[in-house]
Parts: sequence; C-alpha cells; structure tokens
Amino acid sequence: MAQTTSNTVIAEATRTAFRARYGLMIGALGVVYGDIGTSPLYTVRQCFDDVGAVREESVLGVLSLIAWSLFIVVTLKYVIVIMRADNRGEGGILALTALALRAANRGTRRAAWIITAGMIGAALFYGDGVITPAISVLSAVEGIKVATPVFEPYILPITVLLLLLLFLFQRRGTGRVGDLFGPIMTLWFVVLGCLGAAEIARHPAILSALYPVHGIGFLLADPFRGFILLGGVVLAVTGAEALYADMGHFGVNPIRNAWLYFVFPALLLNYFGQGALLLHEPGALANPFYLLAPPWARLPLVILSSIATVIASQAVISGAFSMTRQAVQLGYLPRLEIRHTSEHEVGQIYVPKLNLFLLVAVLALVLGFHSSDNLGAAYGIAVTGTMTITTILAFAYMRGVLRWSFYWALLLFGFFLAVDALFFSANLLKIREGGWVPLAIAVVVYTVMATWRTGRAQLVAARAVGGLPLENFLASIKPDRPVRVPGTAVFTTANNNMVPNALLHNLKHNHVLAERVILMTVITEDIPHVGDDQRLEIRHLDKNFHTITLHYGFMDQPNIPRALAQCRMMQFPVKLLETSFFVGREKIVASKKTRFWRWRKNLFILMSNTMLDATEFFRIPPNRVIELGGQIEI
Repeated sequence: MAQTTSNTVIAEATRTAFRARYGLMIGALGVVYGDIGTSPLYTVRQCFDDVGAVREESVLGVLSLIAWSLFIVVTLKYVIVIMRADNRGEGGILALTALALRAANRGTRRAAWIITAGMIGAALFYGDGVITPAISVLSAVEGIKVATPVFEPYILPITVLLLLLLFLFQRRGTGRVGDLFGPIMTLWFVVLGCLGAAEIARHPAILSALYPVHGIGFLLADPFRGFILLGGVVLAVTGAEALYADMGHFGVNPIRNAWLYFVFPALLLNYFGQGALLLHEPGALANPFYLLAPPWARLPLVILSSIATVIASQAVISGAFSMTRQAVQLGYLPRLEIRHTSEHEVGQIYVPKLNLFLLVAVLALVLGFHSSDNLGAAYGIAVTGTMTITTILAFAYMRGVLRWSFYWALLLFGFFLAVDALFFSANLLKIREGGWVPLAIAVVVYTVMATWRTGRAQLVAARAVGGLPLENFLASIKPDRPVRVPGTAVFTTANNNMVPNALLHNLKHNHVLAERVILMTVITEDIPHVGDDQRLEIRHLDKNFHTITLHYGFMDQPNIPRALAQCRMMQFPVKLLETSFFVGREKIVASKKTRFWRWRKNLFILMSNTMLDATEFFRIPPNRVIELGGQIEI
C-alpha cells in the first residue's frame, strides 16, 4: 500500500513538472517568438526584390541562405552560446553589458567602451522596436488584397486602426490577454508548418536547398548581387535577440526546447514551402506566403496573421518598456513614470511617454512608406547592429569573466562577428531607401543616454566641490547646538560620507536638527534583482546620525517606505508618521567652465527639469516630504 502511494505521488509530481515545462514553452511561443515567427510573411518576397527573376538557382540559393542563417545566427549563436551569458537568469543587451563590466575596472577606458557599446546596442533596440510593429502588422493586413482585391484601398486605414488599438491598449496591461498569446502562436506555427509541408510534399526536390553549397554558390556566382541579397535574408532572423532578452521570463530550457522542437522546424517548412511554390509558379512572388493557402483559407489566414503580428508587436513594445526601466535604474536615462499594470507580475509595466513616442513613430512609418516592401528596406540595420554588439559584449564576458580559452573564444566569436558584419554591412546599402530611419532613432536615443550619463557625472562632481565631510560636521555638533527637535529626518544623498546640501540648507534656515537623522543612499547593482535579505545596509554614527544604503537590482522598483519597514527587523524601527523626508530640488544652470557642449548642457537641463519627481519614483508619501531648493552650475 505504501509503495502504491509513493508511486502515485511520484507520478503526480512528474505530471505537474511536465505541465509546468509545457506551460512555459507555450508562454515562450506567445512572447519570445512572435517577431521571428511572423518573418515568413515578408522575407521571401523581400529577398527576390533584391535578386530579381525567379529561377531555380536563385530559389535554391535564397532558401539555402535563409536556412543556414537560422541555424548559425539563431540556433548556434543565440540558443546554444549567447544564452549561457545570463545575469542571474536575466538576458538582454543591458544585462549583458553589466556582465561584461565585471571584466573591467570601473573608471577605466575599457569599462567606458563597454558602457558605450551597451548604450549603442540599447539605442538600436529602440530603432527595431519602431520598425517591427509597422512592418509586421502592415504585411499581415496586405494579405487582404490576395484574398479579395476589393479591400485593397482599406489596407492602410485598417493597419492604422490596429496599431492605434494596440498602443492604446498598453495602459490596460497585457495580463488579461497574456494567457491567450501562447495558444494563438502555437496555432500560428502549426499553420506555418502545415502550409509549407503540403507544398513540399508536392515538390520534394526543394529540400535539396538544405545543402549549403547552393547558398555559397549563389553568393560566389555574383558576389555583388549576393551581398545585396544578404540584406533581405537577415529579415528571417529578426527577433533572435528576443530569445536572449526574454530569457528571464521563461528560463533557458523552455526557450531552447520551443525553438529546437517546434519553431525552427515550422519556419523551415514554411520557407521551403514558399520556395517550392515559386519553383513551379513564379507568378506567386506577388505574395508567396498567402498563395500557399487554398483560396477558401486565405481570408481566415489574414485574420490569424493580423492577430499573430499584433502579438509580435506587443512583445517588442513590452521589451522596449522593460529596456527603459533597466536604463533608468542603471542611470542611462532620467527618471520616467513607470506604471505597474499587474499586482502579481513584476514584468508587466507601462511607460506612458515611451508608448506615445513609439505610437507616433510607428504611424509615421506606416503612412510614410505605405507598404511592407518599402518598409523592408528600412528593416535590418538596427537588428544587425544590436546582434553585432551582443557578439562583442558576449566575447568580453566569456573571455574576461568565465575565462574561456582565448583562442577558442576568438575563433567562435570571430566567426559570429564575421556573419554579423556581413549582414550589417549589407543592410548599410539600404540607408538611402529608408535604412536611415532606425539609425536616426538610434542616434537620438544614444545622444539622450550619453548626455544624461555625462551630465549626471558632472553634476556629482559639482556637488563634491566644497562639500563638507560628514565626519567633520558631526564633530562640530555640540550638546546644546544646534537645537534638536523630536522626530526622524531622512535626507537622500548620493554619497553618505558627505553632508547633503538639503541638510545644510535646512540647518541654515531653520536652525534645528531632528532628534534622529538618517542619510539614505540608493544603489543600483549590476544584477537584475536584490533579495530583501540583502536590501539594507545600516551604519550607526555619533550624535544619533545613521546611514542607510538601499540596494536594488536593475529590474527592481525602488520603494523607500517598504525598505524602511524592514529596518524594524534589524532592531532599528522607523515610524513613517514621525518621519520627514528632505529632498533637494536644485536648479541647474549652464556654466562656461566645462567642455560639455552648450546644446548638450541645455538638453541635460531640460531632462532634469522634466524627469519624474524623486518623491514619486521612490514611492515616498508626498505629505511627508519637505523640498529645499538650491542652484548648481555644470
């Protein structure tokens, strides 16, 4: 009887574990693979815009290059190698930057180069975040003219309406429909595979394109045309960065298994199905994806494609929100309003200003380029640029931190870098045709990041000039002066070894000190999350002065009242109703003494004046805050 019970428990535990793994894989399909999963809508057609006539050698060459790009870039580089670089389970360009920085000393030139590379990669990610919703949704809606030409004049209005609804929905959060994303994308990949497999069954000779000799031979036969073609082939691997960026949401194994056993085969089947169709019906180049389906299935396929591209766009937008939160926490962007749209899921957030920026930019692209073919020329530069930087940062981490063999690391990442450089340089040819758009967006974002970071450094340096060491200040305090009044005063400061300006201003004007004074510093670590047991660091000084250092990860949301509540567990209770928070509100003015360009100074001052108030960002109760003004030059 005991043995039977034990077997039942083991069986139930096995089923539970299987359901959990299966659920994570389905979730990964809905979030991670939306972008790369909708690439068959436009990739083959875009490739033949660059190749020209549909001939057997061109079809086999294009398919061979697509198949091996998926294997080298996605399977080998990201799924097998890059996903080993996890920052306590989290991935993405900024998480990788934090990892690579561990191989360099802070303040050195090498560290500066790593940070610069990370900011450029993040800036390019925003460029990709604008292009992806535009080309994905537009290419799906364009299927209407294949199903029935009557609706062709309504393609742009329908696309604009879908995009408006998508971005307006962001403020409501994705929690309510999140459970639907996985099953819908599962259906999408099943349809992709079935459509392709049916056509391959009719023309199995297309499978010979799996031999890399077709792709290599096509490139060598006409190197210039082949080089141009690579700018279209790269569209098949857009979204590969999402595998790494979303690693923290689902874990390594579910993402790997979903790719290897489901997504990769479905994509290959569909691409080869489109190729088989073109071999025997060259006229199908007008839209080989939709023409794979029988006439009765094309309108339902348009509807499913539109839903799939909206889901893919949702994933990119959510990724941009997450990237923004990381950048704010790491000090690359000013404080922004970040709303949490779920009480249970930390990752579900909404950034109003970024959402408006993305909406305006995406609509401008759709109305400016009119078709997915035109947008295809603008797509690829941002993606390949981010991939290239990921390769460089991963090499720095693998070699500098994990201590991989120099020669093996150089050989492997040198190969990846050569592939990335080929794709990136091929896409540079598209700059005049629209490739300048994501580059312009990336330049703007990088300028904002670099200006903010440099300005903050100069602001810290300016505050340090003439600063009063805390040790000297404590020595000057006498038993009878200044007057101590009941209560606790908390002063936020970047350096708790120096006296905050707000404390000096308060003492100068009010001539009193609180009975207990706390100097509080918030530090963002280079890890995604910091546990509550490592949150606080308290130091007790003379004259009832104390310092509290709060540690947060770059994906944590700072909450000072909650952190102060934890002080009770460390035998240092802080009663919020008896505590006042003194916050310095400085007026920053431009000085002629620094080498900081005037327009960058003005940009930094503008960002400082419009950023989210520290009280709101740190969740400090407004009725407990006292603001003290001042002026500082940079």
